[in-house]
Amino acid sequence: MKVLWFANTPCNADEYFNTELKGTGGWLKALDRELQNHVDLHVAFYHNKNLKPFTYKKTKYYPIYTPKITFQRIKNIIVPSVINREHIDIYKAIVNEVKPDIIHIHGTENPFGYIITETNIPVVISIQGIITVIYHKFLLGLGKKYLRTRNYSITKPFEFFKTYKISYKLFYLMMKREQDILKNAKHIIGRTDWDYSVTRVLAPNSRYYHVDEILRESFYENAGKWQPHNRNKIVVVTTTSTAYYKGLETACLALWLLQNNGVDVEWRFAGINGNDLIVKIVKKYLGQKYPKFCLKYLGKLNDRMLITQMLESDIYVMPSHIENSPNNLCEAMMLGMPCIASFSGGTSSMLNNKVEGVLIQDGDPWVLAGSILDYINKKEKYIEYGINAYKRASKRHKINNIVSNLIKNYSQIISFV
Repeated sequence: MKVLWFANTPCNADEYFNTELKGTGGWLKALDRELQNHVDLHVAFYHNKNLKPFTYKKTKYYPIYTPKITFQRIKNIIVPSVINREHIDIYKAIVNEVKPDIIHIHGTENPFGYIITETNIPVVISIQGIITVIYHKFLLGLGKKYLRTRNYSITKPFEFFKTYKISYKLFYLMMKREQDILKNAKHIIGRTDWDYSVTRVLAPNSRYYHVDEILRESFYENAGKWQPHNRNKIVVVTTTSTAYYKGLETACLALWLLQNNGVDVEWRFAGINGNDLIVKIVKKYLGQKYPKFCLKYLGKLNDRMLITQMLESDIYVMPSHIENSPNNLCEAMMLGMPCIASFSGGTSSMLNNKVEGVLIQDGDPWVLAGSILDYINKKEKYIEYGINAYKRASKRHKINNIVSNLIKNYSQIISFV
C-alpha cells in the first residue's frame, strides 16, 4: 500500500535535519517511524528551505518551500486571502509523482485539504484541533482587550509586530478555509466524542473512523514511573503553549488563590518563557492577583527534559479553554500522574472524571484551586486516579494496535472507491 501524508511538521525527517521537535508534532514523528515498516510511506510538509525530495530510512519526504518572511505572507496579513493557488499546484505535482493509493491529511490548519476536489484518489483527514471551535473559544479567558498588546524586546525586535489581534484574524481565515475543506470531506479520522459530533456538522457527508495516537517514545519508556513525593511543598506542572486560549490566566489566578490560603505550592509551565507576550498580558489582566513567587516558566523542553520535570512534580494540570485529545494530558496519564483537566472539547473522552483524574469547569480558577486542595487532603485517592490513568493510557496508546487499526481503516477507505 502506497500512502501519501500531508503533515504540519517534518515528522521523522527532523532526524535527517539534525533538529529536535519540542512541544509539538512528536506523535506524528512516532507514527511515521512505526508506519514506514508496514506501508510505502511518503510525507509532504512545509519547510523554510528550498530542498529537493529525499529519502530517510524508509520514508520519502517532499519539502514544500515556504520562506519564513515573504511578500506573500505580509500581503496575507494586510490583504488576507484564504488560499494560495500556487500551493495547490504543488500538492497536485506531489500527488502525480507519488501516485498513492490513499492520501492522508493531518490536521485542518493548512490548505492541504483542497486536494480533495483535485484528485480521484481517496483522501482522509485526521482531526487534530478544530479551528472553527478554537476561533469560537479564542477570547474566552482574556477577552478582546489585550489583542493589540505588543512585546517590546531589544533582543527580538520583530516580536513587536506580532500581536494576538493578527493571530485572531488569521484564525478567522483558517476557520473559513477549514469549513470550505471539510464540507467536501468524505473520510474523517478522529478520537473523541467531541470531534465526532463537531465533524457531523462541518463534514456532514463524511464517514468517521476512530484511530488513537502514538505518544513520544520516551513516554513509553517511562510509563507508570511517576511516584508520590514525601514533602510539604506541592509542585504542579503544566505543558502548554503561548496560545491566547490555553488558560494561563486561569492557572495563575488559581496559584494566587492557593498562596493566599497559605498553601506552599510551586507551579511550573513547560512551553512558555517568562518574556513571552502571553505572560505580559496575563500580568496586566490579573494585576495584583498575579503570583509574585513560586511561578516558573521553563520554556520549550524536549521530551526527556519534560519527563524529568513531570516526574519531579506532584500533580499535572491542563487548564486550556479548548482541546480535542490533548497529548500533554495523555502523556501525564501515561506516566501515572494525578491529573486535573478542564472539561473542554474532547478531554472527557481521554479521562474519566473521578476515576482516572478530575475534570473541572473550564475557566474557573476557584474550582481548580479547590481541586488542588482536595489533592492535598486526599492524596491516596488521587494517587489511585494516577494508577488508573496509566492503565487507561497504556491500553489506548498501544503502538501495534494503533498501527494495525490505521492500516485497516486505510484499506476500508480505499475499498469505497
